[in-house]
Amino acid sequence: MFHIEEELKKLPAKPGVYLMHDAQDVIIYVGKAVSLRNRVRQYFRPSHSEGLKKDQMVRQIERFEYIITDSELEALILECNLIKEHRPKYNTMLRDDKTYPYIRVTLGEEFPRVLFSRQMKKDKSRYFGPYTSAGAVKDTIDLLQKLYKLRTCSRVLPKDIGKERPCLNYHIKQCLGPCQGYVDCKAYRQQIDGAISFLNGNYDSVLKELEEQMNRCSQEMEFEKAIEYRELIGSIQTIAQKQKITNSDGEDKDIIAAAFDDRDAVVQVFFVRDGRLIGRDHFHVTVANEDTRTSILAAFVKQFYAGTPLIPREIMLQEEIEEAEVIARWLTAKRGQRVYLRVPKKGTKEKLVELAAKNASLVLNQDKEKIKREEGRTIGALKEIAGLLQMDHLVRIEAFDISNTNGFETVGSMIVYEKGKPHRSDYRKFKLRTVTGPDDYGSMYEVLTRRFLHGMQEKKSLQEKQMDAEYGSFTRFPDLIMMDGGKGQVNVALKVLAELKLSIPVCGMVKDDHHRTRGLYYQNEEIPIETSSEGFKLITRIQDEAHRFAIEYHRSLRSKEQVHSVLDDIPGIGPARRKALMKEFLSLEEIQAAGVEQLAALPAMNEKAAQAVYDFFHAASALEA
Repeated sequence: MFHIEEELKKLPAKPGVYLMHDAQDVIIYVGKAVSLRNRVRQYFRPSHSEGLKKDQMVRQIERFEYIITDSELEALILECNLIKEHRPKYNTMLRDDKTYPYIRVTLGEEFPRVLFSRQMKKDKSRYFGPYTSAGAVKDTIDLLQKLYKLRTCSRVLPKDIGKERPCLNYHIKQCLGPCQGYVDCKAYRQQIDGAISFLNGNYDSVLKELEEQMNRCSQEMEFEKAIEYRELIGSIQTIAQKQKITNSDGEDKDIIAAAFDDRDAVVQVFFVRDGRLIGRDHFHVTVANEDTRTSILAAFVKQFYAGTPLIPREIMLQEEIEEAEVIARWLTAKRGQRVYLRVPKKGTKEKLVELAAKNASLVLNQDKEKIKREEGRTIGALKEIAGLLQMDHLVRIEAFDISNTNGFETVGSMIVYEKGKPHRSDYRKFKLRTVTGPDDYGSMYEVLTRRFLHGMQEKKSLQEKQMDAEYGSFTRFPDLIMMDGGKGQVNVALKVLAELKLSIPVCGMVKDDHHRTRGLYYQNEEIPIETSSEGFKLITRIQDEAHRFAIEYHRSLRSKEQVHSVLDDIPGIGPARRKALMKEFLSLEEIQAAGVEQLAALPAMNEKAAQAVYDFFHAASALEA
C-alpha cells in the first residue's frame, strides 16, 4: 500500500516535477515545484484549496511520484514534456508543436535569415533551442538583426536583387542591404557566423558592450534608451540559461546511472525521444558485496536491452562498462543501425547523467521499502499466480472482456499486464463484425480469433522481411490468457487456440453470487485463492481493468442522448415503439419469438410496424441458417 502521509515526509526540498496517479494508476496531473516538499504537501492540507477542479483531482489521488531537477527551469521543461506525453486529465493542455520556440538560421539560403520557429524541420537550416520564453526569443532575434545588420525580408536572393527598393531597415542602418547588392555573400556570411557564435553561447563581449551602452545612456540621462538596453540584457540572460532537460539534436537516447550499497542497487533510466526527456523508470537490483558500479551497469544493460524492442541510437552511461565494444556490436545488430555507448565527461550530457544518478540515489535512500512493497504487489503477485497454476514462467498476461447494450455495438477489449503492471500501449479494442445481438460466447470467439490470427500473420510478415518479430504490436503472445468468466469462456478460448494450433494456458476469473472474484478456473478445476494475498489482488485489478476498458470503449460508441439498440435499425421503429417493446418483453430473444399479432397488440404498435419487426428478426435468422 502507498501511505500518502508517510511518503509526504520523504519529499526532498528540491526543485522537480511531481506526477499524481489515480486508483487505476493513470497519471491525472503533472506539476512542477521549486520545492517538492512544500508544493506537494500543500495539496493534502485540509485548510488549503486549489480551486474546484484541483480539489476534485486531489480526492482521486492514490499515489504520487516525483523527479528531482537542478533548477526550476529544468522542472518547467520536464513538466511540459511529461504533460505532452501523458496528457493528464487535470492539466491545462498545451497545443501540439507550440510548447517551445526555436531560433532558426536559414543556412540553406545564400543570404540567410534569423527567424522565430515553432517547429524543428529536417531542412538545411540550423536550429537553436528550444527555449522557454517566446518573448525572450523574439527580443534576441531583434537584437541579432540590429547587432549584425541581418535582413528580415522574404525576398528570394540573389534572384530578386535590385527588383525593389530597399526596405526601412536599410535606411535606419539595421540591414546591410543584400537585396540591392550592397554586400556580397562572403561578407554577409561573416555576419551570420557572428550571430551563430552568439547563439552558441559566446555572448560575453556583446553583453559587455550592452552594459557599457546602458551605463552611458544612464549617465547622459537617456533613461528610456537605458531601459531598452537593460531589457535586452535580461532577454539574453534568459536565453543563456543552460537547459539540460531538452537537447536540440533530436536524437533518441537513454541515460543510465546507478546508486548502490552493500545489499541493494537502483538503476535509473531517463528516456529521451526526439530530443525530449519524456519519462524515466528505475529498477531495483540485488547485489553482492563484491559488485561494483561498473559491473552493475554492465549487467543491467545486457538484461534490460535483451528484453526491450526499442533500442536508442545512443546510450549514455555513468561509467565505462566491461565488454563495452561487444555489447555495442550486439545492440547494433538488434537495432539494425549503429548504437553508441558513451560516458560523457563534460557539458549538458554529463549533467543529464548526474541528474539520473541523483534520482537513483534518492530512490535507493528513501524508497527501499516502497520498492519492495511494489515488487510484492507485482512480481510477487505473479509468482503467487504462477505457483497456483504450476507455471514455470509468467511475465505477460492478456485478459479479454465483452460489452454491449441490448445487442447494440458489441465491443471487445484486450488488456495486457507485464511484470504485474498494466502495459497500456498494448491494449486493443475490437468492434464486432460477425456477431449480432447479446452473444458473449460468439463475440469472444471473434475477438480471440482476430487477435491471434492477426498476430500470426504479422509475425509471418515480419519474418519474411527479416525483421525482429518483437517489433510487431500483435506478435507478442501472452504467457497466460485470463477470461472474465468461468468454464464457458475458458472453453471458447481453448477452442480458438486449438483451431489456430497455439498452446497458451487459459484460466477463467470465477465470480461468486455477489459478482466478486472468488477463484480461478484452470484445467477443469476451480482453484480457490486467499483473498488477502497479493496474487488475488492482482487478479482483481486485471478483471476490473478489462471491464473498465471495454465499458469505456463502448460508451464512446454510444450516443450520449439515447441508448441505442438493434431495434433502432428496424424501419418504422422509433423511440416510442422501442420503449413499448422493451417494456413488454424481457429480452431480444422474446421479441424474436413473438408473432405478428402479439407484436401489433402492443401500445404504439400497428400491424405494419409489427410485420417490420417480425421480418427483421426472421430474415436475420434465415441468413444465419
